[in-house]
Amino acid sequence: MTTATTLGMRDTFTATVTELLDEDPRLAVVLAEISADRLTEAAARHPERVINVGIREQLLVSVAGGLALSGMRPIAHTFSAFLVERPFEQVKLDFAHQDVGGVLVSSGGSYDIAFGGRTHMSPGDVALMDSLPGWTIQVPGHPEEAAALLRADAAREDAVYLRLSEQSNARPYATDGAMTVLKRGGEGVVLVVGPLADNVLTATEQLDVTVLYTPTVRPLDVRTLRSAVFTSSTDVLLVEPYLRGTSTHAVAEALVDIPHRIAALGVDREHELRGYGEPADHERAHGLDPASIAARARRFFHAGAPEGPVLRAG
Repeated sequence: MTTATTLGMRDTFTATVTELLDEDPRLAVVLAEISADRLTEAAARHPERVINVGIREQLLVSVAGGLALSGMRPIAHTFSAFLVERPFEQVKLDFAHQDVGGVLVSSGGSYDIAFGGRTHMSPGDVALMDSLPGWTIQVPGHPEEAAALLRADAAREDAVYLRLSEQSNARPYATDGAMTVLKRGGEGVVLVVGPLADNVLTATEQLDVTVLYTPTVRPLDVRTLRSAVFTSSTDVLLVEPYLRGTSTHAVAEALVDIPHRIAALGVDREHELRGYGEPADHERAHGLDPASIAARARRFFHAGAPEGPVLRAG
């Protein structure tokens, strides 16, 4: 098994997939130049199952879809903007419409590659994938979670989007699809996704709230969410490392029979950031640093008026 403690998520992915290719002849990895230099060993051992199509992202997805139709389990990989946004029509047609399975593994998160400019940023990828029926969507918050999820995904038959980022929490949590309760409190529920867990824990140190963590956003663990709402409060603050409000509908559907309020934090929908900066600059600009999350959480749970929309149901 690959140990991911000293590796980032992208290096953990390439190390783990190299092992998986040795173990399972059904697997094939499709690349579009990105990470090809990190998979030279795997390509040398399995030249027929490590396929680099060059800088052709639409072809990347279509080749993976063709492999799936032939009975293989394809793992397609590149940066998130190039894997989801650029070839979305191929994802829609060659996977979703054909009803075949595979694993799309992105890297770069929303703004890891800020130095590359807007072409390399993809805060809307999860929302796009969520528009397709039946996909499992995973957003690990630690390299060890990424390795565990990838191993499980390789053995599945369905369609999975695994979103990697170089942003990471200090420790891994469970990857079995169930939410992890990081903290219990009585004044509200904070649901945090992936690599923002540490920021949320810091932000809520002085707040009497329950904090739930999940690296799996589709399907959402409805049972744990409902249990937390019943034992804490029907006010839910959703914190996601991509487009703000992406999972609001999933939370609302989980609580459809319970009067509740939802506020969402994430990458801003209204304002386009045109400066390159560093990932930390984008995090602060979108209010996802601990100080900003704390301020918004206090306003929501204590005054009921956070920045951004609040949805009321029931």
